[in-house]
Amino acid sequence: MDYVQKARDNFKKGYNCAQAVFCAFADKMDISEEQAVKIASSFGGGMGGMRETCGAVTGMFMAYGAICGYSDHADFEGKTAQYAKIREFAEKFKNEHETLRCGDLLKNLPTKLEQNPLPRTEEYYKVRPCVMFVETAAKILQEELKKIEN
Repeated sequence: MDYVQKARDNFKKGYNCAQAVFCAFADKMDISEEQAVKIASSFGGGMGGMRETCGAVTGMFMAYGAICGYSDHADFEGKTAQYAKIREFAEKFKNEHETLRCGDLLKNLPTKLEQNPLPRTEEYYKVRPCVMFVETAAKILQEELKKIEN
């Protein structure tokens, strides 16, 4: 499956950036798309529209945790490995886009950033670069999962 295309399609359907990425990998997490959409629903717009960490990035982090995370609270080695992988993903994203912060990623928008979601219109998609961030996050995770599977 092309998870990058799936994430892009999810975003174009109207899902927020976190939902778009997280839901794209629902089959890998053994959860329904509906469950994935609900879990990630709070993380769009840099976490509830606060413009903090990009939702595409948090969606990627959550999906990786659901697929490859540790579950034993005493698994210090697993926790250490998980955190290292998340930092690696963050660096890859920053190499592409300079930052993880939503507000900084969107600083060049021609309009003021709103905290509440905006209707998804043709105009919205023309000025929002978010689909690019969704694609990058999904690509990073897709490439990692391919390495694990091979």
